[in-house]
Amino acid sequence: MTEPAASSLDAAGWDFPAPFECRLAPAAEDIDGLNHTNNTVYVRWCQDAGWAHSEALGLSMADYQRLDAAMAIRAAHYDYLLPSLLGEPLVLGTWLTAGDGRLSMERRFQLRRVSDGMTLLRARWQLVCIGIASGRPRRMPAAFVAAYQAVVVAG
Repeated sequence: MTEPAASSLDAAGWDFPAPFECRLAPAAEDIDGLNHTNNTVYVRWCQDAGWAHSEALGLSMADYQRLDAAMAIRAAHYDYLLPSLLGEPLVLGTWLTAGDGRLSMERRFQLRRVSDGMTLLRARWQLVCIGIASGRPRRMPAAFVAAYQAVVVAG
């Protein structure tokens, strides 16, 4: 995954306004026997983009550990719409689209091809705040609420 960056894609093609964007392109090791990007790579890219967005908002893994709290994936759904090919320039956008400010959030993803703006993937995660030490649900620390709720877009 490359660094987060603004894309040249038409803003009208995004599912929600102002995505956090990451540019990427499938590498040789991402390509499977069908000659397109393996589905597991999309899952990894979403994970990487989610972390990059969190870090851009000021919450890193070190912060999670210090606060003994994390946003864990409770459910994930991926719609694989079109394939991507070796070296093809892509932009993965992500948003926080729901959050109760207490226990849960939703994160959405949209993967678009730069050459024609087509959407290749849409994904949705339902997240729940947990205590890292206990693994049990817990209220979001104030730092989570401040960072994440400020960027929630209507979903």
